[in-house]
Amino acid sequence: MRDFRDAKVMAQTLRESLKTKSVSITHSESLELIARSFGLPDWNYLAARIQADQSASASSAAAVVAAVPASMPPGAGVPIVAMRDLVVFPQMVAPIFVGRDKTRRAIERAVATDGRILVVTQRRAADDDPALDGLYSVGVMASVIHNTTLLDGTLKLFISGHDRSVIVRPVEQDFLAAEVAPLEQTSGHGAEAVVLFRAVLEAYQRWANVDFSAVPLGPQARLRLPSMEEPGALADAIAPLLPIEIEQKQQLLETADVVARLEAILDLMKTSKNAA
Repeated sequence: MRDFRDAKVMAQTLRESLKTKSVSITHSESLELIARSFGLPDWNYLAARIQADQSASASSAAAVVAAVPASMPPGAGVPIVAMRDLVVFPQMVAPIFVGRDKTRRAIERAVATDGRILVVTQRRAADDDPALDGLYSVGVMASVIHNTTLLDGTLKLFISGHDRSVIVRPVEQDFLAAEVAPLEQTSGHGAEAVVLFRAVLEAYQRWANVDFSAVPLGPQARLRLPSMEEPGALADAIAPLLPIEIEQKQQLLETADVVARLEAILDLMKTSKNAA
């Protein structure tokens, strides 16, 4: 089965499939549609993910013996990466840039162990050295999938978000770290969630001016278009794309009830459409 690394081939397949239905789109438009089908904002994000995967594969092939990261020492806590103006959602892949020494030390610990970090948004973007109480309490557990140091010394990472997590208590380190617990989703598999899934998907297609129904069933499966079995995943794929404030995105992240999150997404799309 194809995955995100086959994006350009999928874009070509999509164009050819739509052409048989007298629907014409450009190569760039097909790439953007493929990126959105993976829950990413645009082609630049997907291209970055492909590049990160290729770089990681090349590094692995060059190594004679693959190093296995050590487990995080008991009581060490999870390293925290504080974001000024970005809210990371589950399943989201994003590039981030690290310049602060404390955050760099957190990344170094994560890379040296199991690669896990907790990505949390700052309450005040202007805060250059936030303490734990200067962060929101809910973030996303993520993996560092690639990192490199730029010429100016900035550390560039590609991260992949996994699950919502809540900070339980701080852990003393020379960087931000804490014990965390998963924030479980609720109401994600009932009839109401299914109805809202359909409503949100239809609203998103109008809002983004895309039409998933024009894609034949075969390519739909290969493109991994949103599944009715995962209403929460649909909400999390759309949330980062909405032109809303950081505080509103954080509120969506903290909404563990899938039905409530879908309702909020629907309202926000209607509001942004009316304001446009």
